[in-house]
Amino acid sequence: MSEDINITESTNKHETFTQEEYMVMKNDLLRPIEKIGKAGKIWIAFLITVFLAGIFAYYIQETRGKYTTISLRDYTMWGIYISNFLFMVAIGLVGVLMSAILKLTHFEWYRPLSRIAEVIAIGAIMFAGISIVVAMGRPDRLYNLLLHGRIQSPIVWDVIGISTDLAASLILLFIPLIPSLITCRNNLKNLPKWQLKMYNFLSFGWQGTPEQWKILKKTMRILTILLIPLGILICTITAWLFATTLRPEWDSTNFGAYFVSNAFLLSVAVMTLSTFIFRNAYNLEKYLTELHFDKLGKAMVLMALIHGYFNINEYLIPAYKMSGLHQNHLLNLFVGKDALFYWSVVIFGIIVPFLLPLFPKLRKPIPLTIISVIVLIAGWFRLYLVVIPGLLQPYLPIQDVPESWTHYFPSLVEMTIVAATFAGVLLIVTLFSRFFPIVSVWEVAEGQLEGKEEIINYK
Repeated sequence: MSEDINITESTNKHETFTQEEYMVMKNDLLRPIEKIGKAGKIWIAFLITVFLAGIFAYYIQETRGKYTTISLRDYTMWGIYISNFLFMVAIGLVGVLMSAILKLTHFEWYRPLSRIAEVIAIGAIMFAGISIVVAMGRPDRLYNLLLHGRIQSPIVWDVIGISTDLAASLILLFIPLIPSLITCRNNLKNLPKWQLKMYNFLSFGWQGTPEQWKILKKTMRILTILLIPLGILICTITAWLFATTLRPEWDSTNFGAYFVSNAFLLSVAVMTLSTFIFRNAYNLEKYLTELHFDKLGKAMVLMALIHGYFNINEYLIPAYKMSGLHQNHLLNLFVGKDALFYWSVVIFGIIVPFLLPLFPKLRKPIPLTIISVIVLIAGWFRLYLVVIPGLLQPYLPIQDVPESWTHYFPSLVEMTIVAATFAGVLLIVTLFSRFFPIVSVWEVAEGQLEGKEEIINYK
C-alpha cells in the first residue's frame, strides 16, 4: 500500500495504519483458529463432561419425577431453574448493550467487543429457553403451547420474544461474519479441507465489492435497530410474567425497568469477564486494551447507579405501606432469615460495582474482572431472591402443609442441570472462537481506516 491512513481511534494521538500493520493484526486475530493447545482441549473436555452430567441429571428428573429434586413442592414449584432462566435472559442482553447500542451511537471502542457480545448473547438466549423446558413438568407437551397458545398469555409473549430475539441475534452475528469467512479461507491454509469448504460455503460467494459492502452494512444497521427493542422486550415480558401473577411480592409496575436495568449491569460484568479471558487466553492485549476495561468500568458505574435507583423504588413503596403479605416478605428480607442473603446481594451486586470502579486503578483488567465476577455471582442470587421468597409466601396459604414445603434448597439434580446450562453457554462461545475469529478482523480494520475498507479489501 503506497499511502498511510491517518486515524484517531480512541486516542488523542495520530497514528498510521499500513498494509504491514494490517497483516500483523490479521495474523494475530486468526492465530487462535490455527491450532488448539493442551489447555484448550482440557477446557473443552471439562465443559462437555459437565454438560453430559446435566443431561444425565435431567434424564433422572424426567424418569423418576420432580420429587427427585426433593425441594420442588406445591409452594416452590420453580426453584433455581427459573432463577437461572432470569439470569440467562439478563446476560442475553449483552448483545443489545455492547453491540447494538454502542454501534448505533458510534462509540468506536465497541469494535473488538461486538462479536464476543453477540456470541455470548446467543448462547445465553438459547439456554434461557432450555431452562424453561427443564422447569416444565411435561416437556413433551411443549408443542401444545406452539399449536394452541393464546396471545393473551404472557408465557406466549415470552416464547415469541425469545424465538424472535434469537433469530435476529443469529442473523446479526452471521451477516458481519461473512467477510471474516473469506479471510479465514484465504489465509488459513493448514486447516482441514472440510473446514475450508465450510468457510467457502457459508460465505455465499462474497467478493467484497462496494455493492456487497453497502448491502451488508445496511442489513447490519436494520438488524441492530431491531435487536434493541427485542432484547428489552424479552426482559420486560419476563418481568410481566411475575407482575401478572397473584403474588404480593411480584405485584409491581416497576418490575420491567428493574429487570432491564439489572440485565444491563450484568451484561457489563459478563462482558468484562469474557474480555479478560479472551485477552489472556489468545494474547489479544493489542486489541482488547486497557481502554476497553476503563470504558467498561465507567459503564458499570452508570448501570449500577441506574439499577440501584430501581432497586430502591422496588422496595421503598411496599416497605412504606407494609401491608398484608408484603410485610411478612419484606421483614423476612430486611431483618429475618434471608436478611444476610439480601443485604449481601445489595452490597456486592449494587454498591460494589457503583463505588469501586469510580477509582481509575480499579478499572484496570485484573481488579475490574474480580469486581465483575462478584457482580455476576451477586446478580444470580439477586434473581434467586426474586423467585424463591415470593413462592414461599403464597397468596392463599394452604392449611396444615408439610414442613418441607416451607423451605427450599436446591438438590444435586437441580444444581447439576443448572451447571450444565452454564457449561453449554461456555461451550458455544469456546467452540465458536475455535472456528471463527472472536474479534472481527474487518470491523477493527475499518475502525483504523475510518471506513475505507476498499484500500485493503479484507482478503
